[in-house]
Amino acid sequence: MLLMSADLGAAFSELKSVLAPFAARLSLKVDTPTEYTLYTKAPSPFPQHKGHPMFFASVKLGKAYASFHLMPLYMCPPLSDTISPALKKRMQGKTCFNFKTAPDPALLAELAKLTTAGHKHWAAQNWA
Repeated sequence: MLLMSADLGAAFSELKSVLAPFAARLSLKVDTPTEYTLYTKAPSPFPQHKGHPMFFASVKLGKAYASFHLMPLYMCPPLSDTISPALKKRMQGKTCFNFKTAPDPALLAELAKLTTAGHKHWAAQNWA
């Protein structure tokens, strides 16, 4: 069992609230106290996925961070150009943002906007 601080629990909860509205349009694969993961409903058009759905986004609770992963950032690089300096400070790699405490409302709104833009891009490609 993962022991977490109240700050990490709050971060996980707030980040999960960004993804939850997409659960009806995507496929909810994991919904536990430490992970919330969404995949596409349709099979991937990419051969490396062998007809399986694609990972879209997740929130994961780790020992030191609550992490928000958004795959459209990797597959649609222009989305990354819209990330504010404040959110970029939280970025780990190309698609992950780490939080030790609940994000402030501006960062949550920005993550929601990025997630919406990523979903629209994938929907336009018939991926989501």
